[in-house]
Amino acid sequence: MEANKDYARMTTEELLVEEKKTRNELIIAAVMIGFLIGVMVFGFARNGFGILYTVIPLGLIYLTHRNSNTSREKMARIKAELTKKRVS
Repeated sequence: MEANKDYARMTTEELLVEEKKTRNELIIAAVMIGFLIGVMVFGFARNGFGILYTVIPLGLIYLTHRNSNTSREKMARIKAELTKKRVS
């Protein structure tokens, strides 16, 4: 995944494809975070406080959240460029 794409040089169709990819990334991140929270709740209910059910999911939630923030910034840049192209 290329982090520094020049969205100004892309056509509207290419921007729409990038927007769809980014939206899918955000949906996958949300599902992953929800699943990991479910694992934590299950672990607490079943076994109490444990490293397997607490630390590992928290670390993965942190990494997924950090990646989704990058995707959100990317989505904002894509939407800004799309609005520029639609106005022009």
